[in-house]
Amino acid sequence: MFNSRQGGFSQMPTIVKNIIIINVLFFLAQNVLGEKGDMYLALHYWDSPYFKWWQLFTHMFMHASFAHIFFNMFALWMFGSILENVFGPKRFLMFYLITGVGAALCHLSVLGYEFHHINTAFVHYQENPTIGGYTQFLKETSFSEDLFSRIRTFWLQNPGCADCAQQSIQLIQQKYTALVNEATVGASGAVFGLLFAFGYLFPEMELMLIFPPMPIKAKWFVAIYAAIELFSGIQNSAGDNIAHFAHLGGMLFAFIMLRIWNTRRMRW
Repeated sequence: MFNSRQGGFSQMPTIVKNIIIINVLFFLAQNVLGEKGDMYLALHYWDSPYFKWWQLFTHMFMHASFAHIFFNMFALWMFGSILENVFGPKRFLMFYLITGVGAALCHLSVLGYEFHHINTAFVHYQENPTIGGYTQFLKETSFSEDLFSRIRTFWLQNPGCADCAQQSIQLIQQKYTALVNEATVGASGAVFGLLFAFGYLFPEMELMLIFPPMPIKAKWFVAIYAAIELFSGIQNSAGDNIAHFAHLGGMLFAFIMLRIWNTRRMRW
């Protein structure tokens, strides 16, 4: 977190102000519609029966909590206000939407890789539904919750269990279905695109962190943040429900767009 000397809401550039308003309206609608709103507007994996093409856009206007929307809109106001003045309204809106959609595509691609890995391990386990095969499946996947471990423990203590194999297969199928149908929400992918663009265009500008209270150049702030996201995404810790590769995808698409605009000799 860091301080800013930007003006108030009335002084915000047009696109930034309207994006914030739309996000707030979506957030209020979420609280009214509940799960039905998430089903149609949040981003689902493309193999999910709930996936719709427009979710690539609508998910970036939805948020999971007040803190989620607050910090995303705070970053949008801080970096977006400067970048809209640099890009102009139309180009800024295009940049914001493309980085948001690009982040979603990267996130779905990573999910596709992870789900393929789980499916492959599951097929191998079904060919050898033994306690050894189940143990190997748990090692190869992120299925490490207590429920999976309890079945393994019971099976080890009762090697003659006749129903353990079938119960474990059903449990894995239920877990996989739940994973495929999980929804992703948030403007973070587009916001990380703005963060990257700010560091790219103003690398020497100093940002004042709130914690710890120290100045840091924009280029180092972006680099450190990207490294943290990459490490967290690879680590894939249990209970981590943050789409780290969506954040990195927003940065990647921001870099691509800035390079394309630069080769066309766009001057800031």
